[in-house]
Amino acid sequence: MTTSAPAVPPAWRRRALLAPLLSIASACLLVARSAFDSDTFQNCHYLGPSMRMYVTSGAGLACALGSLLAYAALRRAARRYGPPAWSTWQGRFATMSVLITPVPLVALLMTVYALYAPDPSGGYDCSGLYPLTT
Repeated sequence: MTTSAPAVPPAWRRRALLAPLLSIASACLLVARSAFDSDTFQNCHYLGPSMRMYVTSGAGLACALGSLLAYAALRRAARRYGPPAWSTWQGRFATMSVLITPVPLVALLMTVYALYAPDPSGGYDCSGLYPLTT
């Protein structure tokens, strides 16, 4: 008598797609954040980071961390209750996306750091020569 692998419930398959969804969302938010880099200067006057820079950086970082946490929960549930996490295409897709997630995670950590760092140009105009000329 042969034993067959346990059937994977549909709810587990749907939950397995949460990790790739959050990973893709973090990459999209990283791209959106880089599109907002021109918000800091207008007519050679420093305006500071815009609110959408803060929102996209923070939300992207939360999505990247959420992706890793969702995958960890998926692996733990798979180990405890059922088939391995990579037994379905959804699980393999989740595994591949989580292997790629550290790249946007590190980039988003750098963008969050850059938001709270002092202005590198010196502050008052596009040349950054204000501290040298006063």
